[in-house]
Amino acid sequence: MLQGLAPVWSPQARLLVLGSFPGVASLQAQQYYGHPRNHFWPILSTLWGLDLRALAYGKRLEVATARGLAIWDVYASCEREGSLDSAIRAAQPNDLAGLVRRMPALQAVAHNGGESARSIKITGALGLPAYRLPSTSPANAAWSFDRKLLAWREVFARHGLLDG
Repeated sequence: MLQGLAPVWSPQARLLVLGSFPGVASLQAQQYYGHPRNHFWPILSTLWGLDLRALAYGKRLEVATARGLAIWDVYASCEREGSLDSAIRAAQPNDLAGLVRRMPALQAVAHNGGESARSIKITGALGLPAYRLPSTSPANAAWSFDRKLLAWREVFARHGLLDG
């Protein structure tokens, strides 16, 4: 049974981005979106006009939380060989409601990809808008970087995360 990562959050978070479960590279590095070809950090870098990839991981998280972003996953643990969401088995959910209660400024939840979005009814029941964003995973090759960026920009702008 694989164990996920702790949430990255602050009470001032306005948007919670939920992945499904960290891939092998992320688990090995103990970092969200640790695969070098994942578009998560490049998308945030473009949206915020900062090269987050050049920063140490801890500093990236400081920048993200300072700008109102929280990061977690839908699943706390699961069985899986490799990194594909389709290989996830025996998944145990994270306590999303418990985390949301600790973020009074939270305005919305954004699911990073289809597997995460399977929980959209759960997150929608938290009383906040819930969005399905295109996966930043390198496995989502059907979406170009620019197309992903447009979708992410719309949600970030709607909830004030583009204001420096």
